[in-house]
This record gives sequence, C-alpha cells and structure tokens, in this order.
Amino acid sequence: QVQLVESGGGSVQAGGSLRLSCAASISIFNLNAMDWYRQAPGKQRELVAAISRGGSTNYADSVKGRFTISRDAAKNTVYLQMNSLKPEDTGVYYCHGRDRLLGYWGQGTQVTVSS
Repeated sequence: QVQLVESGGGSVQAGGSLRLSCAASISIFNLNAMDWYRQAPGKQRELVAAISRGGSTNYADSVKGRFTISRDAAKNTVYLQMNSLKPEDTGVYYCHGRDRLLGYWGQGTQVTVSS
C-alpha cells in the first residue's frame, strides 16, 4: 500500500507564497506520475499540476506561471511551489500518485488565501 503524506498548507494573504510537500512511502520512480489536485468548497476536485516519471510537467491554465511542481527523488518527495497566490486558489490540496494499476491519494492539506 502506497502512502502519500502532504504538508505545508496554511493561510496566507493574496500575493503570498506557500510550498506544499508530498512524501511517498516508496520510490517516486515506481509511480508513472505524481500530481497535485485541489478542491474548493462546493466544487469538483481539479488537477493543478502533474509530473511524469520522465520529468515532464503539466499545469492547469489557472496556475501556469505561478505554480511549479518539482521532485526530490532522494527524499521520495514531490513539491508544489505556489507563488502570487489568489483567493481563488483556496481549497484542500491533495497529492496523487499512480502506477500501472492503481491511484493513491494523500489526506489533503488546506490552503487558504485571503484578499
């Protein structure tokens, strides 16, 4: 069973920054990709950023130029650096990893951006 543990959420003012971390219980290279999702109150969970095993990255249009996904394989950890935060970035952020057969979710970490 793969475990993913997020950390780094919190409350910031608009324009501020946060860095989220997702620590995996296995080597992240055993996963095809790792992603960050978020869910705002009353809305569906949406993909924010993804990084493949090969290192390719993808971002939601709403965060391009502001968020950066990266990884430290030695620490089995994926990061989401969030800059120029906006109130609409508020939500619970979830780490997700997937292999050939299954997907795995972390417990989520709350990000609140005030105007």
